Amino acid sequence: MKPHWILVANASHARIFSRESPTAPLIPLANMEHPESRLKGSELADDRPGHEATDHSSGGNRYEPRSDVRRKEHQRFAHELAERLDAGLAAQQFNTLWLCASNPFMGELKAQLSDAVHKRVHLALEIDLTSFGLAEIEQRLLKIRKGTT
Repeated sequence: MKPHWILVANASHARIFSRESPTAPLIPLANMEHPESRLKGSELADDRPGHEATDHSSGGNRYEPRSDVRRKEHQRFAHELAERLDAGLAAQQFNTLWLCASNPFMGELKAQLSDAVHKRVHLALEIDLTSFGLAEIEQRLLKIRKGTT
């Protein structure tokens, strides 16, 4: 039987665990950080939004960036995670996958998943478990498993 993988993530931190069977202990496989996701938008962008005066009025015009720079960083990290999951699936390192990600980041992550990985997702929960230790994650996943099976 191929292992089951569990991804615990938010926009700046992710952990991948493996489990041989539903009752087997979690085995940490990877710990990924994306510190840029924690920075303020002003720290990520190289300059302020543009200004232009088109007439002689006292008010000015301001052009907002087309997309939020923080959201781009979240998408970049989601893409990194999706690539790691693709590599694991291609190497036949897992058969099924659980996703546990913070609410706004789950959508970013799902959008980056390949069809092959998406087919392996058995559970996707909008919950942030990244700040917990291994024992607490084990307990919470046990409660989730009991509630879903």
